[in-house]
Amino acid sequence: MISAVERKIEQYIAELDDSHVKSLYSKIPHGKRLRTKLILKIAGSSLKVIKTAATVEMIHAASLLHDDVIDEAYQRRGKASVNASDGNKTAIMMGDILYSKAFFELNSISPEVARVISNAVVQLSLGELADVELSKKFHTNRDAYLKMLYQKTASLMEASAESAAILVGKNRQAYKKYGRNLGLAFQMIDDILDITQDSTTLGKPALHDFEEGKVTLPYIYLFESLDEKERRFLLSLHRKNLTQKEAEWIKSAMKKHKIIEKAYSEAKELVDEAIELMESLGERDLSNIAKAMIERAF
Repeated sequence: MISAVERKIEQYIAELDDSHVKSLYSKIPHGKRLRTKLILKIAGSSLKVIKTAATVEMIHAASLLHDDVIDEAYQRRGKASVNASDGNKTAIMMGDILYSKAFFELNSISPEVARVISNAVVQLSLGELADVELSKKFHTNRDAYLKMLYQKTASLMEASAESAAILVGKNRQAYKKYGRNLGLAFQMIDDILDITQDSTTLGKPALHDFEEGKVTLPYIYLFESLDEKERRFLLSLHRKNLTQKEAEWIKSAMKKHKIIEKAYSEAKELVDEAIELMESLGERDLSNIAKAMIERAF
């Protein structure tokens, strides 16, 4: 039923009656549609469920458009980003259009669903702001990083699962927790893959997060494991276009101190909790989605 969600999004875009917007939307990669998969698995495929998934995907796309402008990212999943092809102003306005249309359509679904998803967008925006602030200098504030991770990524995943549960009268708190854990683990794995995978697989330069100024969990753990001289060297590389030798030093240090294993273990703990919760509710498909999350190569 993912195709039904795609058709609903296309309908929403067509209703805007703007050929430029339609063209811009066609340039946005669809991605994994993980939020849609969660919503459909939890709630089935009624019209309200399809509409909910469509609005969530539009909100997610809008956040990525803004994210690419903020990060000055010129690729998105191996394709030129909209800010690269059409400029920052166009990317920002396209994001605003998607947000606005999604909020308009939420009103026809359910007041409670609209409240849950709208709150997630507030959290998402707060998380984006926190990400910008945290990226200004190297930090070792794990709690601030995890809070930002929840707001920027996990909040919308959490809202997707909770909204789906609301629509079919399931235990909203259980599915909310599942979505939260999945969202946190998803981003943690993304942060790990930025270090372990090559540029071709990522669709963007490897170690790009650190060059942008982002201090993710592996870098926090690495800093804690280094001696004073090595810490100074790591700090000197922050927000810098890394040479191959410098990138290899980071990867070698990560390997020496088993940093990737430590960060992966933290993500796996969240996924294991989500799996246990879903299996207790007989949700085998949702359990399998969580398992696939921790095993993915990208």
